Amino acid sequence: MKYPENILEVGSLLPDYMGFIFWDKSARYCDGNIPELIKTIKKTGVFVNQSQEEILEKVEKHNLQAIQLHGNESVEFCSDLKERLPKKIEIIKVFSADENFDFEIITPFENVCDYFLFDTKGKLPGGNGTTFDWTILKKYNSHKPFFLSGGIGMNELKAIEEISKSNLPIYAVDINSKFEIEPGLKNKNLLSNFKRKFEIVNI
Repeated sequence: MKYPENILEVGSLLPDYMGFIFWDKSARYCDGNIPELIKTIKKTGVFVNQSQEEILEKVEKHNLQAIQLHGNESVEFCSDLKERLPKKIEIIKVFSADENFDFEIITPFENVCDYFLFDTKGKLPGGNGTTFDWTILKKYNSHKPFFLSGGIGMNELKAIEEISKSNLPIYAVDINSKFEIEPGLKNKNLLSNFKRKFEIVNI
C-alpha cells in the first residue's frame, strides 16, 4: 500500500495486516505518511537487507506493529533486532521457495521470528505475481505458523481450501499483485469479493 486514500479504502475491509514497503527499489515504495487506521489492523513494514537503524526509525515514525524481512537477513540480525524492538512487535521472516528449497535452513530462525512467510522465488524480492508449487510445503518440518504467499488471486481459492485441510500451521494468506490496478494501488471491490469467498473457505 502507498496511496493514503486507497489505504483507508482497503482499511475499511478490516484486513488483519496491511503492508508498507520501505525498500526504495520497489515500485510499491512507500515514502509518504500513513493515515490513521483501525487499531486491529497491524501495520507491517517490509524491508530488504536494510540496517536495524533504518528499520527502527520506520517503526517509530509509522507506529508499526510488525516487521517483514524480505532479504538475506541472518539469524543473528533477527535476534539482535528482536532485542531492540518493543516486545509487542512481530517479526516475519520471508523465504523464497521453489522445488529445491531446503526447509532445514529455517530451523535456526524459529526462536528469533514470530512467523515465516513463503513466497515464490524470482528475480526480485517478492511481488513476482506467480504461485509456487505448494506441494513442497509437505516437507515443512516446523511448528512455527506461516503466511502463505506468492501470486495469490481469485483463482487460488480452491487450492487454498485444499491446503487448509492439511496439518500445516498456516497462519494467514498474503495477497498483493493480483488485486492491483497499478503497483501499490489496490482494487477494493476485488479485495472485498476475495475476502467474502475466503471466509467461506474458513482457513
